[in-house]
Amino acid sequence: MFMWEPFLPKEAGNDYRGYAIAKWVFLLLAAVGFVRSCIHLLAPDGGAGSIAGMDVSVAGGDGIIFAFSLWGSAQLLYAVIQLVVFFRYRTLIPFLYALMFVETLLRMLVGRMNPVEFAHTPPGAIGNYIMLPLVAVMLVLSLKRKSKREQR
Repeated sequence: MFMWEPFLPKEAGNDYRGYAIAKWVFLLLAAVGFVRSCIHLLAPDGGAGSIAGMDVSVAGGDGIIFAFSLWGSAQLLYAVIQLVVFFRYRTLIPFLYALMFVETLLRMLVGRMNPVEFAHTPPGAIGNYIMLPLVAVMLVLSLKRKSKREQR
């Protein structure tokens, strides 16, 4: 068996064989991502000030708002891809869990490499420490093969 086959099956379909909890948590994370993306995309400050606690009244504040709004558009596209995978191509759930894990790690790395001053700890900074182990466990559970009867 090709080592990447569980992540990138030859044919993408809806024949998900992992644990059901990993499938339902995936849908929950996609829904949360969809809402979060809409907030960043549609909030007047992109969520930078109102949620993350950044001072957007400084010189360059418009650029901060612009970056947060752009991030919202990227998050929206990612959430749509997650929803399409959940409803049509569930065999790709492990692959998207792997992407979520790497994306969270990279966000944490960028935060360490380029620290920013916040008025308070942003929800995303706390969420990263929840997401990393959660996604790792769900990735493992999505890769474990169960019989069709046990998947319900």
